[in-house]
Amino acid sequence: MQLKEIDLSLIIPVFNEEENLPFLYQEIKEVLNSLVRSYEIIFVDDGSTDNSFTILRKIQAADPSVKLIRLRRNFGQTAALSAGFDYARGKIIITLDADLQNDPHDIPALLAKIEEGYDMVNGWREKRQDKFLTRRLPSILANRLISLLTGVRLHDYGCTLKAFRQDVIKNIRLYGELHRFIPAVASTLGVKIAEVKVNHRPRRYGRSKYNLFRFPRVILDMLTVKFLLSYSTRPLQIFGLLGLVSGSIGFFIALWLSYQRLILKISSANRPILLLAVLLMVIGVQFITLGLMAEIMIRTYHESTGKPIYHIREIVDHEHSESSCES
Repeated sequence: MQLKEIDLSLIIPVFNEEENLPFLYQEIKEVLNSLVRSYEIIFVDDGSTDNSFTILRKIQAADPSVKLIRLRRNFGQTAALSAGFDYARGKIIITLDADLQNDPHDIPALLAKIEEGYDMVNGWREKRQDKFLTRRLPSILANRLISLLTGVRLHDYGCTLKAFRQDVIKNIRLYGELHRFIPAVASTLGVKIAEVKVNHRPRRYGRSKYNLFRFPRVILDMLTVKFLLSYSTRPLQIFGLLGLVSGSIGFFIALWLSYQRLILKISSANRPILLLAVLLMVIGVQFITLGLMAEIMIRTYHESTGKPIYHIREIVDHEHSESSCES
């Protein structure tokens, strides 16, 4: 039986936030009750080891609009959000942190921007209330690098407070720690993305789950996203290019050494540059071979799954006066 679609789904990943949850729930209800919309509140307990789930059970028992998803262990924020997206029924889906630093009173501003015709609205914590060296500085650097690599110009990729149209987020598959790159991944679907300044509050209770040691993982995820955005359907263009560059350099070095040996009578024995030339040519062949194998894998994947390489915004013809869909 297909569940009835509602106007708004609010997804909140939770990990050890027992002190914040009662206050967060009160603020959320105050905001959502002021909206003339049907809604559901989805808390995703990401393997909390404190009393978070017990508190959520009490909240859910008293409020039928609250839904609970409890993961078997701590899988991370990306997995928690993905579980919420799969379960959500709202035409518009909003994500929010459980630490009270995101302000639920910014939700109407995100909805208003969505209604202007945008497919996704990203929160911008312009006046971020975090420590500069451990939180804000790495975030500034990461945001600039992500914008440079992906071409999606946003000030704050790491803000969890976001709003999506259902047909956009349901077509995005998340894994690893790609939740912060959702705008970049969504850009491949041709969506319209906007940014709204939101309030950011100091953490009242508990400890932050983020630190400087996560920054290297962000960089690696960034490279993954860049590859997915630019070369996921044409891997030979990147591996082949690397192979051609490497092989060409090796070939011209070998050509020069051959000229020295045959014309100038200079011996090539015991010259490390000869080994370098051979190594570069071998690496070039390997890169091109890797690219060809990746091309075969990509084509096998698309043909076996039937997954299209395009995404339709709408179809308009005599039979479908105005139908909207995503493929």
